[in-house]
Amino acid sequence: MNVKKTRISLVIISLLLVCAMAVNLTGCTMKVQAKDLMEGITPNNVDALDDLSSQNADVIDFAIRLFKASNENGKNTLISPLSVLCALAMTANGAEEETLAQMEEVLGMTTDELNMYLYSYMKNLPQGDKYKLSLANSIWFTEDERFTVNQDFLQTNADYYGADIYKAPFDKQTLKDINNWVKQNTDEMIPEILDQIPSEAIMYLVNALAFEAEWSEIYEKHQVKDGEFTKEDGTKQDVKFMYGSEGTYFEDEKATGFMKRYKGGKYAFVAMLPNEGVSVSEYIASLDGESLNALLANPQYGTVHTSIPKFETEYKVEMSEILQDMGMTEAFDMYNADFEGLGTSTGGNIYISRVLHKTFISVGEKGTKAGAATIVEMKDGAAAEPTEPKEVYLDRPFVYMLVDCENNIPFFIGTMMDVN
Repeated sequence: MNVKKTRISLVIISLLLVCAMAVNLTGCTMKVQAKDLMEGITPNNVDALDDLSSQNADVIDFAIRLFKASNENGKNTLISPLSVLCALAMTANGAEEETLAQMEEVLGMTTDELNMYLYSYMKNLPQGDKYKLSLANSIWFTEDERFTVNQDFLQTNADYYGADIYKAPFDKQTLKDINNWVKQNTDEMIPEILDQIPSEAIMYLVNALAFEAEWSEIYEKHQVKDGEFTKEDGTKQDVKFMYGSEGTYFEDEKATGFMKRYKGGKYAFVAMLPNEGVSVSEYIASLDGESLNALLANPQYGTVHTSIPKFETEYKVEMSEILQDMGMTEAFDMYNADFEGLGTSTGGNIYISRVLHKTFISVGEKGTKAGAATIVEMKDGAAAEPTEPKEVYLDRPFVYMLVDCENNIPFFIGTMMDVN
């Protein structure tokens, strides 16, 4: 049977910036040339949830499952589960039948629950002069007459995600527009996410997540010293370490760690150092959402002598295979995917062709700076105190997270295997 195939490019762009320093967030001069269709779509009023605690565990569980599936032995990994969740949740609003059921199973909630949770989460994000976490969403669809978008799909994503909606020719200018939108909404941390727009592409769904914050206690010059970072293969690297003392300590059967807060105390850097003889991959394999939630919710308080290497890394991954391994198979099946709620195409069945995720992070004396971008491309066809000071020196491979302290949500999670 000859079945036409039409790709919907659903691009999930996760952009996360963490900058622990006192800076002014400036606007960007880049302009988008595509037609903004929000002129005809007014977001409806939605009442935000007052309490997110009952669903935080589901989000943490998704974050750990995605992290475990994304981990590459011996390589630096960095993902933004919150960004990926936002982009896939927007996409799920156009899915039906078994495609929808699989997406909801992998994401951990129904679309209605996801919409309400993420709307409420984004609306109540703590903001201050020295810290900011922001999320932006956009939907881009082709002006080619072969594709007709479902207005209810656009309305839902406008209501719950505040999505910018663009109709564009999907030419070189559109490619530039999407990359400029990403660049602007990541404070230029991710200058480019797409290198081309395939002729079969009909839609891109984009999420950008940006975080900037200053350390609660900035490292002074005398606290920065030269040292050696030992990789898992025994190779040693000359790096600069930032030494300090923190007040929050973590310990489980396979690792010890600490929390270093940013200004305002709403967000924090959390690092977990596997015990001697335990590899990073072995430690990650032992994690699950429940154990991480319990770990973050039950720290020990007392003096922890710490060191963090100054590091900067970027990461890019195409997540289609990862998500299929997690159980989301039909959405990527060109013959069986069901996205009728998203729109229709005379070119063939609509399915997800790519999920691109790109991240960047820089950790230094003043704080952390990070960016992430995810693109989904669719085509048609009470704690005990330690009795004595602890020590956690990150001079060998470790797992780290950027955490929302109120909800214990790791909106960034990665591995540091190679500092240079």
